[in-house]
Amino acid sequence: MAGFALSRSAAVPSADTVPPVLRVTPPDPVRSYRAPIVVRGNAVDAVRVSIGTDTVTPGPDGSFEISVPWAPAVEVVAADAAGNQSSSVVVTALALPRMRAVHVTAHAWSHEGLREAVLDLAREGRIDTVQLDVKDEDGVVGYDSQVPLARESGAVASIYDAQAALRQLHELGLQVVGRIVAFRDPTVAAWAWHNGRPDWVVQNPSGQPYSSHYGPIAFTNVAHPDIRRYNIDLAVEAAQLGFDGVMYDYVRRPDGSLTSMHFAGLTGTPTDAVAGFLAESRYPVHVAGAHLSAAVYGIASTRPDEIAQDIPRMARNVDFVAPMLYPSHWNSGEYGVPNPSAQPYDIILRSLHDFQTSTAGTGAKVVPWLQDFSLGIPYGDAELRAQIDATRDAGIDGFFLWNAATRYHTGGIPPA
Repeated sequence: MAGFALSRSAAVPSADTVPPVLRVTPPDPVRSYRAPIVVRGNAVDAVRVSIGTDTVTPGPDGSFEISVPWAPAVEVVAADAAGNQSSSVVVTALALPRMRAVHVTAHAWSHEGLREAVLDLAREGRIDTVQLDVKDEDGVVGYDSQVPLARESGAVASIYDAQAALRQLHELGLQVVGRIVAFRDPTVAAWAWHNGRPDWVVQNPSGQPYSSHYGPIAFTNVAHPDIRRYNIDLAVEAAQLGFDGVMYDYVRRPDGSLTSMHFAGLTGTPTDAVAGFLAESRYPVHVAGAHLSAAVYGIASTRPDEIAQDIPRMARNVDFVAPMLYPSHWNSGEYGVPNPSAQPYDIILRSLHDFQTSTAGTGAKVVPWLQDFSLGIPYGDAELRAQIDATRDAGIDGFFLWNAATRYHTGGIPPA
């Protein structure tokens, strides 16, 4: 009997509690938030590898490859036949494509001559990106938006067909970045003020709309969740339509003394509110398929509180910042340049270096706005080319060109 008991005890197998050995290769950066993430690795002794609900069976040597939609990070789980698991979190990254772009208004796109001139720049290899207005400085949404507040406030103007425009531009191999003028919005500000929503509007200390050189009622309240949601809804809609990127402009407070402004519901500072808005925007815009950027003032790298644009804080929540470095907008002596408007190369190079320093370690790139218009000094091919050369010499192979009339100096834009 004793011998029988001993043999029975020896026959009981020990439980398998050893998890698979999981090794994951860092995935290559994706070139679009619409592209899948391909995760590869090795899971020794595993019978399945999963990311969420997507599962594959490893090969005999444990190797696996699994493709899933983009997410900022994914958890890879390997399981063996006994149910033991190993996991690893993989952080994803975007390889931002080069952007050599020109600004195009909604009305310019609807004008055959102006549209064809822009398309000729693309056909000649001078640009690879078009920046097309979604919501402009008047608060007008240029296509037939379905965002409820855009329709209710009267902001929608079907100036161009967004899907047709995107199709035509994409067929030429161009990227399209949608520009949303965020908080300078006289359309929604006036509608809100006259429809019982004064807290949606930046006010003066007496409780009236804050008046500025942009008009008697021009700025919406960056701190109000409904105003923030409106701009995010437009950004998400644009991404879902097929815009490759979304750029917020006027993502700031009005210029002027803070003591002359009141932001209903503001906790913290306007600078906090601007950075928080971008943080709130980032994930929904990315999930909808577009990269995210912010146009910022040139002075913001050294004077962040003047318009509530703290560059390092903003940069942590966008794929790139687009500083508006127009030479005509700098004061004499800025960055040691005696006459910035007459020295476009010098002021662009020096101010760009400052922005590169300000964004270092944030993960955001810098792609500047350059000047292709005359203000004080006539600007033509040579002045435009000097700015592009300075951008290149700063190590940046991209730019956005601004001309409010959508008329560009072709000779100043070298073919890529």
